[in-house]
Amino acid sequence: MSDDSKNLNTSVLKDHLAKESPFFQDLISGREAVWINPGWQPFSSVRDRLGLGEAEIRDASERLLRFAPLIRTLFPETEDRSGLIESDLKEIPGMKRVLAREGGPDDGSRLFLKCDNDLPIAGSVKARGGIYEVLKHAETLAFDSGLLSGPEDDYRKLASEKARSFFSRHNVQVGSTGNLGLSIGIMSAALGFRAIVHMSSDAKQWKKDLLRAHGVQVIEYDGDYGKAVAEGRKLAAGDPAAYFVDDENSKDLFLGYATAAERLRKQLTGEGILTDETHPLFVYVPCGVGGAPGGLTFGLKHVFGDHVHVFFAEPTMAPAMLAGLSTGLHHDVSVQDLGLSGVTEADGLAVSRPSGFVGKLIAPLVSGEMTVKDERLLEFIKVLFTSEGLFIEPSAAAGFRCVSSFQSGEVQAYLTRHGLTNLTDRAAHVVWATGGRLVPAAVRKKLLS
Repeated sequence: MSDDSKNLNTSVLKDHLAKESPFFQDLISGREAVWINPGWQPFSSVRDRLGLGEAEIRDASERLLRFAPLIRTLFPETEDRSGLIESDLKEIPGMKRVLAREGGPDDGSRLFLKCDNDLPIAGSVKARGGIYEVLKHAETLAFDSGLLSGPEDDYRKLASEKARSFFSRHNVQVGSTGNLGLSIGIMSAALGFRAIVHMSSDAKQWKKDLLRAHGVQVIEYDGDYGKAVAEGRKLAAGDPAAYFVDDENSKDLFLGYATAAERLRKQLTGEGILTDETHPLFVYVPCGVGGAPGGLTFGLKHVFGDHVHVFFAEPTMAPAMLAGLSTGLHHDVSVQDLGLSGVTEADGLAVSRPSGFVGKLIAPLVSGEMTVKDERLLEFIKVLFTSEGLFIEPSAAAGFRCVSSFQSGEVQAYLTRHGLTNLTDRAAHVVWATGGRLVPAAVRKKLLS
């Protein structure tokens, strides 16, 4: 996009973009689009000016290890992982064969599903960042109040009645379309905080019901995700006992997601997968406001450098991050400015305006984006269940759109530019499945039908 368009009034932005390129014509028309990031840069040239780095990721990882005994106590379902909130990496060869017929890689590469759809406690990728931020807040309060003497103390003390009584004098709030609210609400309530989740109209009823069953206060709004966040932020600002988890601007959320990268490296090694200059790794992540995919990308780049190629996927009606990245306007543009509705079956991705903090940070890191129609998300869900026996929710299926675009002209040009054309046989592809574990049986049956 040209620099001149950055100064345009949004009322004429749509017409201006339509003249820019076929990509923008597809984007504003709600057609499936493929975008290769022209602002991508080698990681070595940008890592020292990102403002965050390995030290912050390591600090977050160590904090999660300190909390593991407490997590194990509060949530017995984490017993098999000693209190770590982690998911399996599963190879899905049946799905690869189906996607190869649609334009996916038809070679000797391997396709995996990173099963954050099955993460314990909150059943989605949000269990990483959301739970991490609640734990960090609890740790800060515990240090300040003397509940914990320091990082070497036994964090299981925070499961005591004394700790719960202390935390009950504080509240944790968040604005959400669903999954982030589940992670924040469930963990906050488990520690004894008063938890308040501000939910947009596109949030699923079963997610609201589940939160209330955990003792979480749910406040509903007629508007979209942006309205829920704005109202929640406003209410929390007037309450000295409140802590607001800001999905659009939180570094703690971002770092919680980033810790997943080193764990993925160990899982890939366990599968016999090399990632180096002759063995590329492609990772595909659904994207909403940007916190989870941005944090994952940030972590992956620190672990794998330029040997990993990360692509985001968003609904055709709600491509918030793609709108921000492709125009360079970041948080200053919404999907409505492009004439799109923001309405999608993928409730976790139903976002109109992206995080400016995340967009600007990962602008040189992400390789590209694809958009996907809702009906294809439902098709991917059914094919995955039929071929592999795995269930994911609609938003979690978005990454398969990237796999099915691998043979597109845009992606092939990207491979050529990066010297990868003759290396695809040795590649590994990872689709990050972001949610699904907690979806009720009746809703699953309806989606699969």
